[in-house]
Amino acid sequence: MTDTHAPDLAMSLGEDYPEIRESVRRICADFPGAYWRELDEREAYPSEFVKAMTEAGFLAALIPEQYGGPGLPLRAAGVILEEIHASGGNAGATHAQMYTMGTVLRHGSQAQKDKYLPKIAAGELRLQAFGVTEPTTGTDTTRLKTRAERDGDEYVINGQKIWTSRALYSDLMLLLARTTPLDQVAKRTDGLSVFLVDMREAVGNGMTIRPIKAMINHNTTEVFFDNLRIPADSLVGPEGKGLRCILDGMNAERILVSHESLGDAKWFVRTAVRYANERVVFDRPIGKNQGIQFPIAKAYAQTQAAELMLKQAAAMFEAGLPCGEQANLSKLLTAEAAWEAGEACMQTHGGFAYAREYDIERKWREARVQRTAPISTNLILSYLAEHVLGLPRSY
Repeated sequence: MTDTHAPDLAMSLGEDYPEIRESVRRICADFPGAYWRELDEREAYPSEFVKAMTEAGFLAALIPEQYGGPGLPLRAAGVILEEIHASGGNAGATHAQMYTMGTVLRHGSQAQKDKYLPKIAAGELRLQAFGVTEPTTGTDTTRLKTRAERDGDEYVINGQKIWTSRALYSDLMLLLARTTPLDQVAKRTDGLSVFLVDMREAVGNGMTIRPIKAMINHNTTEVFFDNLRIPADSLVGPEGKGLRCILDGMNAERILVSHESLGDAKWFVRTAVRYANERVVFDRPIGKNQGIQFPIAKAYAQTQAAELMLKQAAAMFEAGLPCGEQANLSKLLTAEAAWEAGEACMQTHGGFAYAREYDIERKWREARVQRTAPISTNLILSYLAEHVLGLPRSY
């Protein structure tokens, strides 16, 4: 069993980054529930919202100042996502540009950073597509079948990705492909490489994107590669070491999306409390009934505990400390808190929870995905069992 004691860290116990929170709330006030409901009905992309967030500089949160971004800490970026969800919106159209940034910043060449980061910071380019998952391999990433073969000054890519959200609205894609066949590597984690693909040139020239109709409006797609040729300098990091480059950013991804679940949980609790106080049945507010009170109170307790874990994870990440345990715990606890809060909110509202005008059923659907993606709660439990508790590997 590993030592789970974290070193002394400075960590705010109150509401941190108040100026950022207030700025995000003001933007979100211009995009109320009716806006998100209408998009959901049309399965449309929130272009106006993304534009507003871009113009405010929030989508460039993690880009260093030397490239035109504000260079904010990971916690500040997470607060942006949290407030979007706590305001009733959804950050699915904005978060990838944050959690893919770590791979580019840490492993991208200087030429790649100089070429792309200033334009991303200025809102001229979008890095919103992340091509990793495949239909036949799922989370068994080392067995992915998309191939990238070197041919002179180019790589030729063939294969398929699935659940690649926002691909139709992105200019760039961070792509993981196998450059050395699995049976030719000493370790199964070797032979994978990361590429920064310019989709503006790729679509129609070997890349085909097809939308997937899904339970939630995440504008997700499947992407096909048919002899797509990309410049050799699209390679991010060393050839064959791409999985490490991707995993390097996984803790940041877990911490960032955990803030979304935290925001959802807060929205559900606040919405349930308000309705429980206002709804009168049998001449009394339904909030007087313990059957209503207890689920909401339990969800609130879970939310508070999950937030403390998340703050610790973010603080450890910023301090450059190993935080795999804390990042995964945050993802698990916030996703579960959001789900329990969503269930409490649904039960509190009764039949009205199913009416779209209340936004609860939409938020409930959106909150559920966090128990599955970008990593499932079961895989987190497996990680904790093996790498934290020292139990035998289960798969």
